[in-house]
Amino acid sequence: MDELVRNATARLLDSGNVAALIAGLIALVLVLNRGTWLPLRNVVTIAHEGGHAVVALLSGRKLNGIRLHSDTSGLTVSTGRSHGPGMVLTLLAGYPAVSLLGLGGAWLVTSDRESWMLWGCIALLVLMLLAVRNAYGVLSVLLTGGALGAVSYFATPSWQALCAALLCWFLLVGGLRPLNELGRKRRRGRAGDSDADQLARLTGVAAGAWMLLWFLVGVASLLVGGYWLLLMPQV
Repeated sequence: MDELVRNATARLLDSGNVAALIAGLIALVLVLNRGTWLPLRNVVTIAHEGGHAVVALLSGRKLNGIRLHSDTSGLTVSTGRSHGPGMVLTLLAGYPAVSLLGLGGAWLVTSDRESWMLWGCIALLVLMLLAVRNAYGVLSVLLTGGALGAVSYFATPSWQALCAALLCWFLLVGGLRPLNELGRKRRRGRAGDSDADQLARLTGVAAGAWMLLWFLVGVASLLVGGYWLLLMPQV
């Protein structure tokens, strides 16, 4: 056990991993600080609604459009059966999509494929732009894609890796905070049409159980993604 701890500490003190740790701490501050969280939450909403949209298409539903609002809420509209696996999977996908995107990005970063991660996110944003149906949503997607494009085009490889790691950390940590916000809203009776409540009505499984599932996926993604970013050798 002592040897395991020493090896982990040695890897953590590697210069690349120290940079990843700093990126993680910055992401934590950005998520916990209300002043930075409110504007940056739009990134989480984009990933959340993107998750709904992708699963809706994969499950055979027709995607009608995505709306992103200035209060950082969002809405993905699809048509198809109002019940059944397709609808359940579509509603289920939003919250874990944020954490799983961060997890996938962390794997790419630690595999020295940070440019793949950045350009992959840009490609997804371009596709999402085709489905956005309101001006604020278009602006949010363009600003997010523009920032990623600037990093991908102008930044050196080391800065690309650092920015990609920061984005991964932000998604991994930021994927959990909306669940806490949803829990507070539900306790005040202000979230009757939340994804969890719609799933409860469709399946008969309590909304709290869906929230617990999302929380466990988010925590597992954070632990695994954090391990990859901090302790795996940089290649």
